[in-house]
Amino acid sequence: MRFGIDVCTLGEFAEPALVVDIALAAEAAGWEALFVWDHLAFAWGVPSADPWVTLAAVAQATSELRIGTAVTPLPRRRPQVVASALTTLDRLSRGRAVLGVGIGGVDVEYTAFGESADLKSRARLLDAGLDTVAGLLGGHSVNGVTLSPLPIQQPRPPILVGGAGKAALRRAARWDGWLAAGDDEDGSMTTSPSEIAAAVELIREQRDLAAGPFEVALVGASRGPDDPLLAEYADAGVTLWLEHIHLRRDSLEGLMRRIGDR
Repeated sequence: MRFGIDVCTLGEFAEPALVVDIALAAEAAGWEALFVWDHLAFAWGVPSADPWVTLAAVAQATSELRIGTAVTPLPRRRPQVVASALTTLDRLSRGRAVLGVGIGGVDVEYTAFGESADLKSRARLLDAGLDTVAGLLGGHSVNGVTLSPLPIQQPRPPILVGGAGKAALRRAARWDGWLAAGDDEDGSMTTSPSEIAAAVELIREQRDLAAGPFEVALVGASRGPDDPLLAEYADAGVTLWLEHIHLRRDSLEGLMRRIGDR
């Protein structure tokens, strides 16, 4: 199991320079990835940062961290713009970009701007958007249009699908990985290793995991690198642990200590 961090880019962490400081500390401590949230939280009264601008700054400041979104609600974004942004980020980071996608869990981020929050409609938009993004990233013509330049990673940067329902797991099985939420606002784990193992088994039924790389990423909160729970999640099938960095869990000073304690 590899280890990264997932920064909740809301509130104080909506300041991109602070996220860059966190990324530098994480890379120096030996963490392998940094993901950020993708929310329009200002729609419900909370400061939030744009993930793509923030990750571009992180890409310039670091050299080793894998960087991505956890997760981008693709139904409220234009897929061709996402494909272009991801390609630019992949080239800027010299091949370190990852796209996490999901259906979107906050209705007001749709309805506040006149968009439908209907789940079935969002699911259709997500699947159609994924086909468009993947096609463009892979150099294929979509409606007569071909993306240029292409990302460094070939055949394309990895696409991870978030969500816990059966439909989300089936969708994840069609792509490059599953990105699961494992903790609550207070930093307590709410998804058990046995639940992860059951989900991985469902994915295995839909996909031959031996056929190619498949990431199982879990956002969670540990007590430190020696937390015995980490081994249990690794045994359950988690390949990438993302330590959740948010201010409801601890102070900034406490979180920076946790980042330094890799």
